[in-house]
Amino acid sequence: MAITIGDVQEAIAAALPERAAIVQDDRRISYAELTNRTRRLANLLLAHGITAHAERADLKGWESGQDHVAILMHNCAEYLEALMGSYKARAVPFNVNYRYVTEELAYLFGDARPRAVIYQARFTEMLRPVLSGLPDDVLLLQVADGTDAELLPRALDYETAVSTASDAAPAVTASEDDIYCMYTGGTTGMPKGVLWRQADCIAANLDGKGRDGRLMPTLEDFVARAHRRTHNNVLPAPPFMHGAGCQTALSAFCSGNTVIIPGVPDRLDTADLLATIAREKVAMLLIIGDAYGRPMLEAARKSPESLQSLTAIYNSGAILSPAIKAGLLELVPGARIIDALGASESGPQAHQITGADGKDAAPSFRVAVDAAVLNDDRTAELAPGHDGYGWLAKRGTVPLGYLNDPEKTAETFPTIDGVRYVVPGDRVRLLADGTLEFHGRESFTINSGGEKIFAEEVEQAIKRHPEVADVVVTGRASERWGQEVVAIVQPAAGAEPTRQDLLAEAARHIARYKLPKAFLFMDAIQRGPSGKTDAKWARARAGDAT
Repeated sequence: MAITIGDVQEAIAAALPERAAIVQDDRRISYAELTNRTRRLANLLLAHGITAHAERADLKGWESGQDHVAILMHNCAEYLEALMGSYKARAVPFNVNYRYVTEELAYLFGDARPRAVIYQARFTEMLRPVLSGLPDDVLLLQVADGTDAELLPRALDYETAVSTASDAAPAVTASEDDIYCMYTGGTTGMPKGVLWRQADCIAANLDGKGRDGRLMPTLEDFVARAHRRTHNNVLPAPPFMHGAGCQTALSAFCSGNTVIIPGVPDRLDTADLLATIAREKVAMLLIIGDAYGRPMLEAARKSPESLQSLTAIYNSGAILSPAIKAGLLELVPGARIIDALGASESGPQAHQITGADGKDAAPSFRVAVDAAVLNDDRTAELAPGHDGYGWLAKRGTVPLGYLNDPEKTAETFPTIDGVRYVVPGDRVRLLADGTLEFHGRESFTINSGGEKIFAEEVEQAIKRHPEVADVVVTGRASERWGQEVVAIVQPAAGAEPTRQDLLAEAARHIARYKLPKAFLFMDAIQRGPSGKTDAKWARARAGDAT
């Protein structure tokens, strides 16, 4: 039986129509309303010819036979409607980073070639310079957001257009081969669209497996689980344009849960976040590393009651320091903190659980059933207890490839003995007991004096100093070492840690050759909107370190 993201949402909506699907402030959209609104959007897209034009069997892994829909919004109900409505029209929605400058946006649109752009009014000036590069028949849908921006030329008001479209079931038959696309950047260079079959994406990323680890075979199984499981309110704090945020929201729909959106969606506002968690009794919270965890912990210490509904804090995309975990679990001792290793190209590959049983997690990760560790030249799997580092990989449900990029697809998705793998770029050790020791992303590796140094390891060592609020480690050119380690440090409020203090603390946790050769102290560290390291910014600032 073919199962798509839209099929699952509609099946659960038919069974639980009055359950809230999306909540933001005083706006509450039920599952039945979500079905109605996303059908209308799908029919609007279809009326403009935006749908599938070629089936998967006729395409290479890096090719798409469907029209693409750009989504340029902060977290809001319309973002999730745009995703679901596009899927129901057999179109492919994709994320647009709202921090892009004109050149980056033009590159993205040139690669994805959108047939529609759904955007919030606040981004009209961001879009205006690239409109001339889009075909005249591209559909522009402008979402009102309280700003006073006028409609762009050719644009339609989103709410008006959707509300006047048909609410009938779209006259297309979606396929499990239809595409889920997530553009990813940073570690892949220029942004690249990761293409998943929806069936594989559901299995790998959207809670598409049962407790026994087997794929959910029918829509009735998804519905039965939604009835059987405790209904949870789920809050993805990062942007939906980030893979973890988007997939957490879609997972909630595939499980019959409710997606909670903070009232302040364009930045991390800890007061609003904590108030939303308390008001909506959020059970599961998604965060991205210390960039979210540290300010949330500082605010929660002043109002610990705000977190008491939490049963799980899911962390993905960046490391959450042990001290931050301990502080959060002290406030919410009944919760679990789940750290996940993975990428847009792989989905979760390993996890580490802290709390619930009252014990701290080991420094290693539990490996997912379909994860593996490959040797240096990516020709074979390594056995537990191997020497040196390996590549964290995954087999089974993996993406098709990168849109329009056969070379990068071949590099990232090797086939070994007839089995296809994905290798996102993390360097690890598979220990003798079968657990995983994470060292860092290869693209964030610094080659200094013939030694490989993982930036994440150095960052975690420095963060153990109590006077450090945040730190980013990068490399810069060095005549003596080839590259040298540079630490950009944001001191805690009112603190003035010295270079010597930080070196002494770090030396307790990592080898001396990994210690920074230079430091730069700054009032604030710039990160991406998801909380991940802004590598370009860090490299640009590294020259100022001494």
